[in-house]
Amino acid sequence: MVVPLLWMITIGLKSRTAVFDLPPKLLPHEFTWSNFVNGPEAIHFPRLLLNSTIITALSVLGGVMTAMMAGYALARLRFPGRKVWFYLFVGSMLLPGVVGLIPLFQLYKSIGWYDTWLPLIVPAFLGGNPLFIFLARQYFLAIPYSIDEAAKIDGAGHFRIFTSVMLPLTRPAWITMAILAFQASWNDFLNPLVYLYSSNKWPLSVGMASFISPFAGKTPDWSYYMATNLLYMLPPLIVFFAAQRYFIQGLGSLGSTTQK
Repeated sequence: MVVPLLWMITIGLKSRTAVFDLPPKLLPHEFTWSNFVNGPEAIHFPRLLLNSTIITALSVLGGVMTAMMAGYALARLRFPGRKVWFYLFVGSMLLPGVVGLIPLFQLYKSIGWYDTWLPLIVPAFLGGNPLFIFLARQYFLAIPYSIDEAAKIDGAGHFRIFTSVMLPLTRPAWITMAILAFQASWNDFLNPLVYLYSSNKWPLSVGMASFISPFAGKTPDWSYYMATNLLYMLPPLIVFFAAQRYFIQGLGSLGSTTQK
């Protein structure tokens, strides 16, 4: 796992010609630090970074918020068809996302969302991730119902119980969701490529591909690409290592409760 990362680093520090030296050398004779400046400038890195940050932040907020609300309803409320809805959510995980790509594209284009960020953000606010709903429900099932009853005696309604009692108790669950949602949105390449035409609206995932795709119109500069790719990898790595304790706790909860 570490060797490819080390190879990326060494190529990012080599000059354009030294990348193709035979036999390949792990350490360059001269460190070309300018690659970390010239590479990002070649794809307008600050603008693409801002685009990715906005899209990812809103997607994470919407995905986690709606999943926690749906999970709370499925685990703590009693209403007809509760189990049916849960099985539908879980069963939808069997369908790959690419199945709905063409009808969704036609839908978004017909309502004027083509070449906007809306197809990348709005679905997250509609509970679009069944895995998150399943994870939230599992966590809520592990919390004793006596906590709800005590809160109701104090006059709290479901909204107050959800925000003031349940969210603090389920912190590992929604932090895990936030990490997974951040990684999925940050690295999403297909959806931005399909829905975004203007290059000034691209996120970093599509902008990075311009180094090695027909968009570039020239021979790829691998030293620029690897140097910029290291900068592109930094935010997910920082997020993961900062919250890895909660991430492990959240995933461990998947099999810790009995289905009800």
